[in-house]
Amino acid sequence: MEEDLREILDAGLAAADPEDAVRRHLGLEGNEVLVSGERLSPGRIFVVAAGKAAGPMARAAAGILGGKIAGGLVVTKDGHEPGPEGLETLYASHPEPDERGLEAARRVAELAALLGEGDLLLALVSGGASALLADPAEGIGLGELKQLTSALLRSGASIDEINAVRKHVSTLKGGGLARLAAPARTVALLLSDVVGDDPSSIASGPTAPDPTTLQDARGVLRRHGIDPPASIARRLRDGPETPKPSDPVFERVTNLVIGGGLATARAASQEARALGYTPLLLSTYVTGESRAAALLHAAIVREALASENPAPPPLALVSGGETTVTVSGEGTGGPNQEFALALALALEGVDGWAALSVDTDGADGPTDAAGGLVDGETAARIRAAGLDPRDALARNDAHPALEAADALLITGPTGTNVNDLRVVLVRRR
Repeated sequence: MEEDLREILDAGLAAADPEDAVRRHLGLEGNEVLVSGERLSPGRIFVVAAGKAAGPMARAAAGILGGKIAGGLVVTKDGHEPGPEGLETLYASHPEPDERGLEAARRVAELAALLGEGDLLLALVSGGASALLADPAEGIGLGELKQLTSALLRSGASIDEINAVRKHVSTLKGGGLARLAAPARTVALLLSDVVGDDPSSIASGPTAPDPTTLQDARGVLRRHGIDPPASIARRLRDGPETPKPSDPVFERVTNLVIGGGLATARAASQEARALGYTPLLLSTYVTGESRAAALLHAAIVREALASENPAPPPLALVSGGETTVTVSGEGTGGPNQEFALALALALEGVDGWAALSVDTDGADGPTDAAGGLVDGETAARIRAAGLDPRDALARNDAHPALEAADALLITGPTGTNVNDLRVVLVRRR
C-alpha cells in the first residue's frame, strides 16, 4: 500500500501546482490584464510575491505579463524556488521570523508606498508569508515578535487565532499592504493554506479587510495563557484598529483564491479510485489536536474492517485541514508527524491499513520531513529500535520515533502550500 499512498500524494500535489493556478486566472490581451474575466488597463504593474509558493507563482505571472511588469519582489523560504529573472528574490526564515524577513517586509512596504493611482499591484500570496514578512508595528522589536510567535505556535492556538494576533501587531498584515498601496489598484491571487479559504486568513490577509479586533487578539492570548512582551501588550491595548470591510480602500482591491486544499483532496480521491479504492473524502475542515484527529480516523478504520461501515474495503479515507499540537514536551516533530505516530499507536497490531499525513509544502513543523507514512507494524518497529512510541508521543517527539521506524515521509520543498493532506488506505485482512 505504500506505493499506492505515494502515487496518491503525487496526484494531490500536482493539483496544487501554483504555476498552473496562476495561469488559469491571469491573462494578457493587448494592453489589458485579464483576471478571471475582469479587464484592467494599468499604467505600471508591480509584483509582490510572498510565501512558500512565491517563486513559481511569480514565474507564471512573468511568463504571462512579460515586459509589462515594471518591478517587484519575491519573498520566500530558504530552500524554496526563486522567482524569475528581473524580480529580486529575498529569502527569510519560517516558521519563526528573522532579520531577513524584517528587511523583506520593509522593502515590500516601501515599494507599496511608492505606487500611484494608475498603477497595479499584483500580489501573489501563499502560505508562509505571515512569518516570511516579519513586519512588527512601530514600537515592537523583532525579538519580541519572535517571542510572541513561538508562544503562539506552541500553545495549540488555531491558525485563525494566531492570525488575529499577528494582524494587530503588524504593518502589512490585516489589510496593511492594500492600505499602503492605495490609491493604486490591487489584485491578489491567493493560494490558500487555511481551512475555509478565507482571504483574511491566508497569510494573515495582507490585502483583505480584517474582521477581527484588538479585543479578539487580547482574548486569544488570554485563552491560551500567553503573557506577551510589554510592547505587544501596549499595542493590543492602545494601538489602532486594522482596516475593516467598510474601509473605502477595498473598493480598489480584488482578492481571488486560485487554489486550496479541497482541489488537492479531490485529486487524491480520484487517484485512489483509479488505483481500485473506494474514496471517502471525509472533510477538508479538520482542525483541533492532531492526536484527536488520529483517534477519529482510527475508529473509522476499525469499523470498516469489522463491519464494512461506512464502506467495504478496499477503502481510501481522505481528509484535509490543519491540525495543531499543544506542545508540553521538548521533542521534535510537527502536527502531521504527531498524527501519524498517534494513528500508529491507535491501530498497533491491526492488519490491512496504511496511512500518510503530510504538510503539502514538504516541511512539517520545524523539521525536514513532510510528515509520516505508517501502518500496523510501525509502533513495533519503533520499539525494536529501542524507543518507546507512547513516551515519544507524550513528549511531542514524533520525529525521532518515526525516523527509527523508517516512517518519515521526506519530499523536500514541494513548491506549493495548500494545508495538510491525510490518506488512510484500508484493505481486507
